[in-house]
Amino acid sequence: MSFNDPIAELLTKLRNAISAKHRYVDIQVSKMKMNIIQIMKEQGFIENFLVNDKKRMVRVFLKYSKTRQAVVRNLTRMSTPGMRKYVGYREIPRYLGGVGTVILSTPAGVIDGNAAKEKKVGGELLCYIY
Repeated sequence: MSFNDPIAELLTKLRNAISAKHRYVDIQVSKMKMNIIQIMKEQGFIENFLVNDKKRMVRVFLKYSKTRQAVVRNLTRMSTPGMRKYVGYREIPRYLGGVGTVILSTPAGVIDGNAAKEKKVGGELLCYIY
């Protein structure tokens, strides 16, 4: 089944799995999705992920607290296929005072907002994660 917006599909599957308190979720592999998942792992929003190259799927293990509360509280898609949002490196927003993470697609690759500010590159504002 093909989707017009693979990033929105990724965020929706993660949101649904978290609300149902699943241990993991399986998602089709693409370079963009893998970059976003890698950033989420580096920032501590997910526990781990495993890639199955034969089936072209990635299994994302979700992270919960000891009281079974999800670490990820909110996943918001900012730029959509119908309305792209671009920002310069000076206009990269700080989500919730720096608690959340902003993910951008830049000429330097898909990176989080802090790395984009350090490299002084702007780009397409993909999503917010809190």
